[in-house]
Amino acid sequence: MIIDTLTQASRYEALHPRFKAAFDFLRGTGLQSLAPGRTEIDGDDLFALTQAYETQPAQGGKLEAHRTYIDIQFVISGEELIGYAPLQGQPPAGPFDAEKDIGFYHGDASFTKLSAGMFAILFPHDAHLPARHLTTPAHVTKTVLKVRA
Repeated sequence: MIIDTLTQASRYEALHPRFKAAFDFLRGTGLQSLAPGRTEIDGDDLFALTQAYETQPAQGGKLEAHRTYIDIQFVISGEELIGYAPLQGQPPAGPFDAEKDIGFYHGDASFTKLSAGMFAILFPHDAHLPARHLTTPAHVTKTVLKVRA
């Protein structure tokens, strides 16, 4: 997992052939005006999922991980905690859903805060628990770039 701000995104563009296009999208798009749902960037190889929600308690939920896509989770407004744990050794909470590219896992996570303008890059070996809070719910608008691994 990588956590940083959009102003530092160019440091990570060489890590994957589609990262430059992903960060160009974040820098060049009026993110505040994106409607919730899917925005096409490069077909199924790179697309954005924009969402608005209230954060949930950090103590709840299950870790998740993906096999086909890398997530770049970018907070447009608000702030949340995101949990992280290495996927290796996490006990599955059920079968992996290949169609939705998601599996859920039991386990503990370490949390860090993502504020507006920050992103987290989550690779297939990273289990994560987004959209959390410690004390009170917060409204968050976020876009998750799905980058085919």
